[in-house]
Amino acid sequence: MEDIYNWFLIGMTAVAVVVFVALYFVDAGYGMFYNKKWGPSVPNKVGWVLMEAPVFFAMLILWLLSDRTCCITCIVFLLLFETHYFQRTFVFPFLMRGKSRMPLSIVLMGVVFNLLNACMQGGWIFFFSPEGMYTPQWLGTPQFIIGTVIFLAGMGINMHSDRVIRNLRQPGDTRHYFPTKGMYRYVTSANYFGEFVEWCGFAVLTWSWAGVVFAVWTFANLGPRAARIHKRYLQEFPDEMAKYRPKRIIPFIY
Repeated sequence: MEDIYNWFLIGMTAVAVVVFVALYFVDAGYGMFYNKKWGPSVPNKVGWVLMEAPVFFAMLILWLLSDRTCCITCIVFLLLFETHYFQRTFVFPFLMRGKSRMPLSIVLMGVVFNLLNACMQGGWIFFFSPEGMYTPQWLGTPQFIIGTVIFLAGMGINMHSDRVIRNLRQPGDTRHYFPTKGMYRYVTSANYFGEFVEWCGFAVLTWSWAGVVFAVWTFANLGPRAARIHKRYLQEFPDEMAKYRPKRIIPFIY
């Protein structure tokens, strides 16, 4: 089983590379790039809940099925992971404004990836990590402390950036505005930057290849979209872009 799991991680990494390249040519049709060509749709709030809920519950199930339900370190990993997905599933969607829609095809692809990711992260943490690796002493290691700081910083950036975007418009307003608060002074997709930082932190605090693969997937999915948003901002806000000169998703780099 461990060999199968390792090949699974390799396969997921290879698919992430393909997705990264493909998304530079095809816009995922949700949010500001919503497109009816993606097929039947549901309200954005419903779509987010349906898409994110499976991974939240799948991780809980994997934990309950494992023989590590009493492992303190594994429980801490679980709580950090679930904190993110609780916010994304049961808080973030209900803070959204407007009446945007999300194609069901995007929702289904999100569900599939999230379930596979639960298998990656939960598989490693609860089943395939070496016995005795995650003792309580792990919580005092440099990788856990540094990784947790990075994870929480990324979550803070992500949530603050989402709030900045939500508050750009007044109720009923449909115009686009150029965000300049927080990390938006440095990147046009500060919320994506925050999420990428989060999962880099998770990879460090678990010190696992599974965490690294998820961080790679996060960038593969969000990097091309950030590039598309950057290009759109250049078209819509040339003066502001010239003034602030923000990068796409990684400050000062890309």
